[in-house]
Amino acid sequence: MIKIGNIELPDFPLLLAPMEDVSDPPFRALCKEQGADVVYTEFISSEGLIRDAAKSVMKLDIYEKERPVGIQIFGANLDSMLQTIDIVEKSNPDIIDINFGCPVKKVVSKGAGAGILKDICLMESLTAEMVKRTNLPVTVKTRLGWDHDSIKIVEVAERLQDVGCAAISIHGRTRAQMYKGEADWKPIAAVKNNPRMHIPVFGNGDVDSPEKAMLMRDEYGLDGCMVGRASIGNPWFFKQVKHFFETGKHLAPISLEERVEAARRHLQMAIDWKGEVLGVFETRRHYTNYFKGIPHFKEYRMKMVTSDASADVFAAFDEVLSKFSGHQFAE
Repeated sequence: MIKIGNIELPDFPLLLAPMEDVSDPPFRALCKEQGADVVYTEFISSEGLIRDAAKSVMKLDIYEKERPVGIQIFGANLDSMLQTIDIVEKSNPDIIDINFGCPVKKVVSKGAGAGILKDICLMESLTAEMVKRTNLPVTVKTRLGWDHDSIKIVEVAERLQDVGCAAISIHGRTRAQMYKGEADWKPIAAVKNNPRMHIPVFGNGDVDSPEKAMLMRDEYGLDGCMVGRASIGNPWFFKQVKHFFETGKHLAPISLEERVEAARRHLQMAIDWKGEVLGVFETRRHYTNYFKGIPHFKEYRMKMVTSDASADVFAAFDEVLSKFSGHQFAE
């Protein structure tokens, strides 16, 4: 059994990574239904929350069916981050996660996200003060280091643990790599194999098949796996991994009917939560994967991603179901 604070999780839990404009309540609900053990919100700006910025505040919405759920925040100013803890606690999450890994320039330029990897002492002190501020478990998501020449993740993880971090998720790339090249899990395994480490160590980066999840578990010995891009338009990924762990075989391909039903529910939940315009716009990125494997899908995808009215998108779903009903998908 793996524990984050007092939260009990199964062996080798699967976590839905925090992803901007992706891991919102509708998508988290679908992933939870399909086997995600912990889900995280989109990352939330501490400065945005303090200013009561509508988009930041909206991201605090969580629902009982999602639990356990973590709210992820980012920032580099101690006072702002502590005020954010007080705001976040009112949403009653199970976990507060600190983003020390986002590589995006607008975040890094403010010293937040992966920008803080240049100042390990600040990373440590911020974590320590946030742990003191709340009774909720505080976790961290980070990267291997700023660049290849500054990888000190074994030391960093130990220091964060020693000031009260309850679990750490590590993306196997440096900030300099962004999302290029292959993720390197060996330094993450080195963190796990440090005899002084006793908190869960979760791996992240390039887990896009059940086999890779198994490799992370069996070859690298990590405590769990955080799944990001592989889940976009494929909330079944969690179920596929668990089925493979249990049976050694791939789950049967998800039927077209299931795919269409998930896409419908996703779009409707998104509209219900954030309104027609944003609901339609922010689900577009999922459709390529929802319908991956359908031949000559481009014309239908174009309808789905260029239509501004939800009625037109729902109609495109109907067309796909009508034309390709019974289509066999490759694994």
